[in-house]
Amino acid sequence: MLDLKPVEPLAPRHALTILLPPDPVLFEFATAFSVFAIGARGRYRVRSCHAGRGPLQPHGGMTLGVEEGLAAVETAQTVVVPGTMADLDRDFTDGLPPDLFAALRRAHARGCRIASLCTGSFVLAAAGLLDGRRATTHWKCVDGMAAFFPRVRVDPNVLYVDEGDILTAAGVTAGIDLCLHMVRCDFGQALANEIARHMVFGPHRGGEYAQQIPCALGPARSCSLEPTRRWVLEHLTRPLTVAQMAAHACLSVRAFTRRFQAETGCPPLRWLAAQRLRLARQMLETSDLMVEEVALRCGFGSALTLRKHFRRHFDATPQAYRRAFREQRRQRALSSAA
Repeated sequence: MLDLKPVEPLAPRHALTILLPPDPVLFEFATAFSVFAIGARGRYRVRSCHAGRGPLQPHGGMTLGVEEGLAAVETAQTVVVPGTMADLDRDFTDGLPPDLFAALRRAHARGCRIASLCTGSFVLAAAGLLDGRRATTHWKCVDGMAAFFPRVRVDPNVLYVDEGDILTAAGVTAGIDLCLHMVRCDFGQALANEIARHMVFGPHRGGEYAQQIPCALGPARSCSLEPTRRWVLEHLTRPLTVAQMAAHACLSVRAFTRRFQAETGCPPLRWLAAQRLRLARQMLETSDLMVEEVALRCGFGSALTLRKHFRRHFDATPQAYRRAFREQRRQRALSSAA
C-alpha cells in the first residue's frame, strides 16, 4: 500500500482539497500533490479525499492511502479534481455516488474555486458546473465531452481555461501549467517560477497555447530551438527581432518561424511578449521599481508599451495590477490570521 498523505505545512494559508474521482489518473494526482503540497512550501494546506470509503485502488493495481471522505470538500477554498481512467465513451456517471456531485455543487455555491485536470472536467460537467461555460479537456476526449454535455462550450485548442471560479486543464502536462497558473494567481510569479524550476518544467505557457503541436520529425541533423529560447530569456532587455533569433539559431527567418511555431505552438514574437510579461509581473509583485524601470528591464522599451500589453492581457494597468496583488496578499494574510 502506497501511503500518500500530504506533508502538513508549517503555516497553512489556503485550504486545498484534491478530490480523486473513481479510477483516478495517478500522474495528475501527483501533479497537484507535487505543486501544492510539496512545491508551494506551506502556502497550501492540502488534503486528499474521494467519495468512497477506505483506501482507493486506482487503475494499475496500486492502493492509495487516501481515506478522507467528502467532508474534506466542505471546508476547502479550492478543490482540484484530477483526471479519471473511467470509460468516457458512455455515460460514465452511471454508478457514481450522487453525493460526489452534490459536494461539488455545494462547494461552488459557497464560493469555492474548483479546478479539473484532464478528464476531471467530465466530473465537473456531470455536476452541472460547466453548463454555459467555456472549458477544455484532453484533445482525445473533446468530441465525447461535446456530445455528452452539449451545454458546455468545449475549446480543444488551449492548454487551460480560467473562468475565475472554475478552471479546466487539457491533458497530461497541461495540468502542470494550470496548477502553476493557480499558484501564480494566489502567491505570485516568483513562487510559480521556483516550483517550475524544482519540477524541471519549462517557462510559463499561457492557457492560450495549442494542445496539439503539429511537429513532424525532421532529419537526424535537426535539433531543438531550446538553446535559442534560453538565449532570448537571458537577453530580454534587448529589443530583439525575429531576424536576430533566427541568426542565433543559424536559420533563415522563414525556417526559424516555422520551426519555432512547430515546437511551441506559438509565433516567436508572441512567445517573446509572453516571457516579458511574465518577468514584468514578477517585478511588479516583488519590487517597488517604477513602471518605467520595469518596462526597460523587461525589454518593452517604454512604460507606454508595457501598459498596452498589460491592458490587452490583464485588462489592467501595471500599477493597478501591483495594487490588486498586494491587496489580495493582505486579505489572504488576514484570512489566515483569523
